[in-house]
Amino acid sequence: MEKLFGILEAGGTKFICAVGTGPGDIRDEERFPTTTPDETLSRTLDYFRRMENRHGKLSALGIGSFGPLDLNPQSATWGFITATPKPGWSNTSLASFLSESLGVPAFIDTDVNAAALAESLWGAGTGLKNLVYVTVGTGIGGGVLSGGNLIHGLVHPELGHILLPKRGDDAFEGNCPFHRTCLEGLASGPAIQKRWGIGGGNLPPHHPAWDLEAHYLALGLQSWTLSLSPEKIILGGGVMAQEHLLPLIQTKLLKLLGGYIQHPLLTQERIGEYVCAPGLGTRSGLMGALALAMGLH
Repeated sequence: MEKLFGILEAGGTKFICAVGTGPGDIRDEERFPTTTPDETLSRTLDYFRRMENRHGKLSALGIGSFGPLDLNPQSATWGFITATPKPGWSNTSLASFLSESLGVPAFIDTDVNAAALAESLWGAGTGLKNLVYVTVGTGIGGGVLSGGNLIHGLVHPELGHILLPKRGDDAFEGNCPFHRTCLEGLASGPAIQKRWGIGGGNLPPHHPAWDLEAHYLALGLQSWTLSLSPEKIILGGGVMAQEHLLPLIQTKLLKLLGGYIQHPLLTQERIGEYVCAPGLGTRSGLMGALALAMGLH
């Protein structure tokens, strides 16, 4: 009998819930806005209970969530969202609450670690053991696969909160409540909206916002290329839906590296193989949560 898995991509803007037996068999999917913890988790729990009534008991639940998260299995607050910039969500029990309510084991990681895992199994990084997945949207976060393993340590990677030098012509004060001018504070979707007074989706391709956006993202990629030496960097998230942005980032990254790292991929001819879009499109996080539930982490 095939095992049925619960799948949750818990994002800062929306929750996506699904059930399935594998990447080729997603039997149902539902999404709804991320509002208050009580309302959102109630809708999540209701969804999985309805799916169990329809399809049978879940074997496990996989969760890829915005963070920061407590991922220490020995901690009393394992599976909690901790000091998040998302208003109202700090110190929210997520994995343990759903696991206990549904009576199934839950496996949780950051949404970006989950996406990195999925891309290494079924997407643009298939077969690679060292890659970075970055989402640029409501926030900026990065998942790191190193030596075939997702990186955890003191907590987990927070690539979006590295501090960057501001470009000389940029007077923006930053948008991160913790660090102001970290990468997320300078280049996330809300930072674009606050800096220019209009969302990125409504800015034309030749607006100066995109050259500045590419500059800051390329600074981040330079740091990760030098410090983590990934075989590929995959850029997802809503801001990256602007198709003109990726080539700008690729060109600026090569300029920032200055020819220091010698590799065939780090050339104008092949940079698109090194910095690329997700092979799974917008479903990397969801498929990553499935991989967690299936025990493929």
